[in-house]
Amino acid sequence: MRRFLIINPFGIGDVLFTTPVIRAIKDRLPRAIICYWCNDRAQGILRYNPGVDKIIALSRGDIKKVYRKSVWAGIHRFLKLLHCIKKGNFDVAIDFSLDHRYSLIAKLLGIKKRIGFNYKNRGMFLTDKIGLPGPCVQGRGLDGYSGKHVVEYYLDLLKPIGIEPKSYNLELVLSQTAKRKSGDILREHGISDKGLIIGIAAGAGASWGQDASLKHWPAISFGKLADRLINDLGAKVILLGDASEEHISDMIISAMHNRPINLTGKTNLEELSAVINNLSILVTNDGGPLHMAAALGKKTISFFGPVDPKVYGPYPRDEKRHIVLKKDLECSPCYIKFRLSDCKRNGECLETIDVDSAFNAVKKLL
Repeated sequence: MRRFLIINPFGIGDVLFTTPVIRAIKDRLPRAIICYWCNDRAQGILRYNPGVDKIIALSRGDIKKVYRKSVWAGIHRFLKLLHCIKKGNFDVAIDFSLDHRYSLIAKLLGIKKRIGFNYKNRGMFLTDKIGLPGPCVQGRGLDGYSGKHVVEYYLDLLKPIGIEPKSYNLELVLSQTAKRKSGDILREHGISDKGLIIGIAAGAGASWGQDASLKHWPAISFGKLADRLINDLGAKVILLGDASEEHISDMIISAMHNRPINLTGKTNLEELSAVINNLSILVTNDGGPLHMAAALGKKTISFFGPVDPKVYGPYPRDEKRHIVLKKDLECSPCYIKFRLSDCKRNGECLETIDVDSAFNAVKKLL
């Protein structure tokens, strides 16, 4: 076993959850070649990871987008993808996709050992199938992640090849270019590396698409918290996010008496990572920025509603560095078997987390 193909078409946080797998392979097999097949949006997370030798950034969803614009362009990109995988001459595929089509491609292209989860019996093209049994929750059996963190599930896929991890930490490596650019951005706004700098990522959860807002603490609450951080702690507050989240930052600003630094939509993924690396604390919803901060060793305050933080929260767990704020309702968590139940309580699990709790959590980390 020398040439590995890792398959993960999911979002930023999910890709970061696989970085301990990359490290474990390289620790055990230093000369191994690792190619990572991910989606286009997440590739910046992996670009400078020393364990990744090649990135194929084209998921099934990306191909669909190309195909909708041009049928021939979609076919061309797909054929190019197949050629790239075939040329890699991989010995092992580690498939996190939960989708039988990825392992089918791996089989057809001659990858002899294919390891993955047998989610809903979709592992018919895998040579080594790992089940996803779980305990019953509210009387319902689980066919998904439950009871332990996703990182630990992912590391289970190394057992068929006899590799044990030495480290469970997430890894995010920054380029010098991104570090310089983020430093320039902060200096332009009068921020040095001294003093209390708190970032707010009030969007996040893009992988949920139109349901992402169901993971969001209210923007007005973020605005009230930001004012208190500025008035009571003298903090510099930076609003973070991509261009699709600008409307959320606008709502935060409209709810504030002070003026934060608004970098929403003004950084790419690598620059955003570098800005987070300059923060004292990141306050955020459940999503990519949370796990980027955890991978960079930064302190975080995060809000969890439909999702179980024991499974998807900041990792490794460390209450001195990461505080999760949530309400324990009888219907929580409602994201089970990778499906979200209809909410009959109007988002109460997030709406009722008060600003005082968030402010006190920040003070506790300080």
